[in-house]
Amino acid sequence: MDVMPQQPPESPKKDHALPSADPCDDPPQTPPPADPEPPLDPDPAPLEELPPLSLSTTLRRAAFGMVAAAVLVAGAVVAVPDDDKKAAPPPAPGAVSRALTATNAGSPSSLADLTALIGDRKSWVGAHPSDAHSWAVLGAAYVEWGQRSADAAYYRRAEQALQRSLDVQPGESGNTAAWVGLAALANARHDFVEARKWGETVRTRQPQDWAVYPALIDAYNGLGQYTAAGRAVERFRALRSGVPALSQAAQMYRNQGRSAEALATAKGAANQATAPAEKADCLYRLGELAWEQGRPEEAVTRYSAALRTDGTHHPSLAGRARALVALGRTDDAQHDYKAALSKLPRPEYMLELGELYESLGLEGGARGQYRRLQKTLTRDNGYGVDDTLLLGRFEADHGDASAAVELLRAEWNRQHHSAAVADALAWALHRSGDSQSGLEYAQQAAATGGRTALYAYHLGMIEQRLKKYGQAGRHLKEALSLNPDFNPLSAPKAQKALQALDDEGRPPAGHPRKGPSSAASQAPGGR
Repeated sequence: MDVMPQQPPESPKKDHALPSADPCDDPPQTPPPADPEPPLDPDPAPLEELPPLSLSTTLRRAAFGMVAAAVLVAGAVVAVPDDDKKAAPPPAPGAVSRALTATNAGSPSSLADLTALIGDRKSWVGAHPSDAHSWAVLGAAYVEWGQRSADAAYYRRAEQALQRSLDVQPGESGNTAAWVGLAALANARHDFVEARKWGETVRTRQPQDWAVYPALIDAYNGLGQYTAAGRAVERFRALRSGVPALSQAAQMYRNQGRSAEALATAKGAANQATAPAEKADCLYRLGELAWEQGRPEEAVTRYSAALRTDGTHHPSLAGRARALVALGRTDDAQHDYKAALSKLPRPEYMLELGELYESLGLEGGARGQYRRLQKTLTRDNGYGVDDTLLLGRFEADHGDASAAVELLRAEWNRQHHSAAVADALAWALHRSGDSQSGLEYAQQAAATGGRTALYAYHLGMIEQRLKKYGQAGRHLKEALSLNPDFNPLSAPKAQKALQALDDEGRPPAGHPRKGPSSAASQAPGGR
């Protein structure tokens, strides 16, 4: 089966090694020119009809009584990230080859190369509709594009391409690449049960196929199955060395609260990375670790290095904005948030910017971001994305806490038992007035989610409400020790709550130790 790109591949070129002793600290002194950024179309044009199957494929499928399932579905996958009506520069020679090389290594490609790959495979399957592998490649590329553009419309295109791949060649006949694509798609939509199903199906049939393990790891983490995730990471590293395996290991150590090992492994990945997109991704991970560990100056340095390495690494803009808030540079932070949202309109960034506005007393700006967040979540839900966790967090702090409890209980009942869901459900219960029920979930989040300031803060505030003053003081101190500026709204409240507790854990003045609680103590705690 011919699956070669339509452009002749170039021999891979090695990037220059970084000059410093710690290459992850600095980008190349003379970085390569940034790839032209493809324009994003937030409302892609209607999908066209799929190309017909070849005669031989149709006859073969008819023999199995499957013609109806194989004949085309209207609204098929043909859209590409570039809007044909916009004057986008043509891809550089070798862009498709570079994208395929990155994909085959399990690494991210540049946005320009990814765009070229989508265009090339779309054109190819138009002329070769029985090429199951190219349909799978196209579907996986759509998943990546949807994630990196925050445009969930491409997940529908990904699903159609992957299903078409399986129509041509079922997974049972060896087309496990399409199953891996479906696992990645389910993870992108936050359907971790479905992702685990596809991933374990591939692993059972082809345990040596390293490509399935990143999807399996994401699924296990999303389900809170951290032991299984750790085993999958070790298996992945045994099958495939290099930057992707090191990055997965760094995330595993972070989830386990092993911050020193997470940092050392993430640095090792950054030292080995060569391609700009991969290098930027590693530097971003280092920025995230520095931020979580309360080192905002270092975080800004890491995020800025990622942006100098790859100017299209938009998550680093949002990460830098978060760190700039901690440094009191709120004007610069607003600039970075707006720039990030103009390129990558992720709802979590809208929530962060809204909370920054709220902390600055800019109520109108905050309301605008919260409305935008709600509209985005509604739109993404129409494309099959489950954003219940983020919506529940938003409702608990800025909307209806009782509604948040219902949402997050449903998420928990879907087997999504991650530390993030446990923490969000605990906080929603607390905010709705049921701190006792929230305590168990908060303890589970703090125990399984590594050492994060937000989890410790939530646990401490719940314990304070329940008059467990000694434990509350310890956890509030832990939160502020881990990251004194973990949230522009919550960190000041943690400081205030801690000041209300003395070293012996006695209640604050005016708060009776015994007897009925005051009306103020019965009100849901503030974030």
